[in-house]
Amino acid sequence: MPELTISPRVSRPVQLTLTPQLYINRELSWLEFNSRVLHEAFDTRNPLLERLKFAAIFSTNLDEFYMVRVAGLRRQLAANVTVSAPDGLSPHEQLEAISTRVRQLLAQQQQLIHEELLPALTDRGVRLVTFEEELTAAELKRLDEYFEKQVYPVLTPLAVDPGHPFPYISNLSLSLAVEIRDPDTQEDHFARVKVPRSLPRWVPFGRPNQFIPLEQLIGINLRSLFPGMEVRNWYAFRITRNSDIELLTSEEPDDLLETIEEQVFLRRFGEVVRLEVQTGTPPEMRALLVDELRDDRLPPNATLTQADVHEMGSLLELGDLRELASLDIPELRDPPLVPSTPPRLRGVNGGMFDVIRQGDVLVHHPFDSFQTTVEQFIERAAEDDDVLAIKLTLYRTSGDTPIVRALTEAAESGKQVVVLVELKARFDEANNITWARQLESAGVHVVYGMMDLKTHTKTCLVVRREADGIRRYVHVGTGNYNSKTARQYTDLGLFTCNPEIGADLSDLFNFLTGFSRQRHYRKLIIAPGEMRNRFLALIAREKEHARAGRPARLIAKMNALADAETITALYEAAQAGVQIDLIVRGICCLRPGIEGISDNIRVTSVVGRFLEHSRLWYFLNDGSEEYYLGSADWMPRNFERRVEAVTPVEDKVLHESLRTLLATYLRDNRNAWILQSDGCYLQRQLDGEPEQSAQQLAIAATWGSAPFDP
Repeated sequence: MPELTISPRVSRPVQLTLTPQLYINRELSWLEFNSRVLHEAFDTRNPLLERLKFAAIFSTNLDEFYMVRVAGLRRQLAANVTVSAPDGLSPHEQLEAISTRVRQLLAQQQQLIHEELLPALTDRGVRLVTFEEELTAAELKRLDEYFEKQVYPVLTPLAVDPGHPFPYISNLSLSLAVEIRDPDTQEDHFARVKVPRSLPRWVPFGRPNQFIPLEQLIGINLRSLFPGMEVRNWYAFRITRNSDIELLTSEEPDDLLETIEEQVFLRRFGEVVRLEVQTGTPPEMRALLVDELRDDRLPPNATLTQADVHEMGSLLELGDLRELASLDIPELRDPPLVPSTPPRLRGVNGGMFDVIRQGDVLVHHPFDSFQTTVEQFIERAAEDDDVLAIKLTLYRTSGDTPIVRALTEAAESGKQVVVLVELKARFDEANNITWARQLESAGVHVVYGMMDLKTHTKTCLVVRREADGIRRYVHVGTGNYNSKTARQYTDLGLFTCNPEIGADLSDLFNFLTGFSRQRHYRKLIIAPGEMRNRFLALIAREKEHARAGRPARLIAKMNALADAETITALYEAAQAGVQIDLIVRGICCLRPGIEGISDNIRVTSVVGRFLEHSRLWYFLNDGSEEYYLGSADWMPRNFERRVEAVTPVEDKVLHESLRTLLATYLRDNRNAWILQSDGCYLQRQLDGEPEQSAQQLAIAATWGSAPFDP
């Protein structure tokens, strides 16, 4: 394995409890992750449009954070919850700390976008133009025609007066607050105009790669919506609502599909947790909006106040900048990635099952093609007359994909096809309902999961009749069966026909679709039930090796680490002398580098072109190395409230590739950040060494052939 820059240090064991000094707040840790995303927009080594993309992702990330995490803390305030998190912060203290950090980050983002990115893009011919700038008569005419034909018919001005109550404002929608004066009575009025999402946000007007924001086009034409009235001013604003689905019933619903549909509808009416306003919005308008949007059913400390108003510069809904970032200007974007097919799967077509029988196959997306590996596996299963059954879990799907079509065709041809569609996949509920119904209409047996658990596992089981009997072929992965995210996320997957893993997966599907109470599995590590204890046992085994004077090492690559019991176990292992590397993309509540407790722990976060999504674990085990991959992070929700599957990778031919993969992440000096004991992250510097990016090395390598040397 790669060498560490830290030396193992055996500390005198102390009784550990997770005091605030040993546990980083979950929410603040996530904000630091989003800060690292924003840093990619600052990094001049990235092409300009890619920098703009990261600035947009920062905004959409923050939207979800407020819809779920901040909304949850506000609900705790409403319920008078005073129990502190493991870091010692109460809900109120967390909200105050979040507000302070978010305002710092928003100020950085505003400065970056308006003083650096947009001017730099203007120099390269990509511009957002305002009506204050000089437009030609032909351009103005074109914009007038577009407004009259495309925009005006969609708009609905909503007045506010004693006969017209304040209108409903939908979540994350961009609106105009309009000040109107009646010239006859000299009375002032307020109206709201929604900026329709059905139209492009950035309106072209004849110049290549130059656009006018839709809200400005509407604003300049407001008089056509209020004839006979004086339009004094308008200001853009946007709200964020609590959008987390809560199934509060204590009884199992008669129809989970119907229950989720109802909750998706009710999500529209969640309380407002954030108000974004355009810079220059006067205090009286801000006060009016806050007063009308606050929920009087909630305690004063749990509803919208002026402290929840964010001033956002001249542009709101910055997530829409991703549309500009996708402009086809090659010199301003990353070179396109052309995924490859692993050598063992090249040209096999229908012989994919033959290849898997000869040995397990490891795939690494997006560098390995999702189309010629995972999609081909399911398509061949659908076409193969010897395949008797296909079982698959769908957490998030990208819609009418080859996988959905293959499952439909398999069911129509008489194969037994079972698909577990997770209706509670956050913000994909409506999409999953649509595709669940389409699959059902084609004869697929669709299961909707369980009331109190999310089925998050990424597994596919193919049952095939062969000359020597029935054989099970399995895919266990870290990413969703989603062709879109497979091009944007890094994920691992294992194809195997190991009989014990196949039998385990059969048992898991029986648990998901029937009334099985399976608790113990042969090879797979399954949650809920045994996953936390299995991982704790693996950590404890390394600790015992260290205490006995044997080399002890573990590496864990995950999206998040927040489980208190697991963090305590890692501290105790580090005290015993275990060398620990944690490659954690996002939330990490463990504090490394604390003298006598976590000297032997290093935490690395990699944020780059692709979203790091793979989960991979390595245990030295006194030389009998073990590798595992799967769908779970080390978080309470994964251990307790989700169905997860982790598989061992037992084929030693694959170990060298996994070892090299972990080495590249630990040596990354381009996209890697090192967590300090105070919760801050420092980007790893080159220190005179050549630049090494784990993701770029994976792009350059032929994955599955001889391992590359970083």
